[in-house]
Amino acid sequence: MCLVAGRFGRVEPRRTARQFVAGLLSPAERKNCWWLAEQAGHGDPQAMQRLLRTAVWDADAVRDDVRAFVAAQFGQPCGALI
Repeated sequence: MCLVAGRFGRVEPRRTARQFVAGLLSPAERKNCWWLAEQAGHGDPQAMQRLLRTAVWDADAVRDDVRAFVAAQFGQPCGALI
């Protein structure tokens, strides 16, 4: 998450985003806000929902940061990242 930490205006959404991604990558049976919040130890899904609905962060910039990181790690000069 250090790669995209600067894209979040506050520490709370940054922390929730880390938990959200960890939940998505987990073997949890379902991947909705209730299940991800439960996996993260939250009592309700409000923090996860707030991240997706109203938190201030630049989703396009996060996508670009992750894409650049993956391309640098695995890319080839003449390759295509799919």
